[in-house]
Amino acid sequence: MRCLFLLLCFATTAAQAAQTLTGRVVAVLDGDTITVLSDAHRQTRVRLAQIDAPEKRQDYGQASKRALSAWVYGKQVTVEVADTDRYGRSVGRVLLGGTDVNLEQVRAGMAWVYRQYAHDPAYFSAEDQARTARRGLWSQPNPVPPWDFRHKRRGPSFWDDFFSARKPAPTPRPSFSAAAPACGSKRTCKEMTTCDEARYYLTRCGVKSLDWDGDGVPCESLCER
Repeated sequence: MRCLFLLLCFATTAAQAAQTLTGRVVAVLDGDTITVLSDAHRQTRVRLAQIDAPEKRQDYGQASKRALSAWVYGKQVTVEVADTDRYGRSVGRVLLGGTDVNLEQVRAGMAWVYRQYAHDPAYFSAEDQARTARRGLWSQPNPVPPWDFRHKRRGPSFWDDFFSARKPAPTPRPSFSAAAPACGSKRTCKEMTTCDEARYYLTRCGVKSLDWDGDGVPCESLCER
């Protein structure tokens, strides 16, 4: 019985340890995404949980990236991993010492609370304070949430168009949203018409050349995230 208890404790401890990542930050991609090099010399792409920073082409997009770099670049951090997103990135809370870096990005007005995924009241409070003080992106009269910015850039979803009953508008070159989901001869990002098409060719057709940096996001000019 004692052995069984010890085995259960060991299994629980191992599972908890698997949810924590420690290492040095070797890259800051934007205001909410970093790359961590672990002690085992493994690089892990990490998406900061509960926040959404402005896109790189948005106002304050570069400022948000610089702010995050100032916090963590080249430093040893701990990541409390909560999930893995559809691009294979670890999603979690990044801690520098005892400081919650995710929360500090919101507090400085360098990121929004990602309402679809946020659950910590401290984040909403920090955003309210930043908005009241007009810090960072809140100094703008009408800041656009990054999820709205991405939606406007990408346009309608391929699957929405594919399963809809409306007749597609004629065009000299059929767009992916007007075609049946099949692998064609396209191999470059210049041939892609939407982010959904690029994702389809990468994941379903295996066109690895669309993801030149291996981060799981094809054609980043179309797919910012």
